[in-house]
Amino acid sequence: MDDALRAVADPTRRAILVLVRDREVSAGEIAERFPEISRPAVSQHLRTLTAARLVDVRRAGNRRFYRLRPEGLAEAVTFLETMWSTSLSRLQHEAEQEERAHTGDQDVKGSL
Repeated sequence: MDDALRAVADPTRRAILVLVRDREVSAGEIAERFPEISRPAVSQHLRTLTAARLVDVRRAGNRRFYRLRPEGLAEAVTFLETMWSTSLSRLQHEAEQEERAHTGDQDVKGSL
């Protein structure tokens, strides 16, 4: 999970994941989408994503094709969902307490 979270921390790598989400994309096509980044830098991003097991690579001759591995994010997604649901539960609890306190204040004011 740590490798996956480190990999997706970079905006370029997140953009690459979006590119390869729905279809297999060649390394050359990926590099063309990032003209401001050198091809060796794009290759390094792809190696990082591959090492984190977020993408699969298929070789065809001297070309490489990349595709998202959704299961590579599964552990991180589970962790984040747990954190999110805990935060939502706390928020709900705090809102309910605030509502009870607010309603109680109105009852006191109404009886004066």
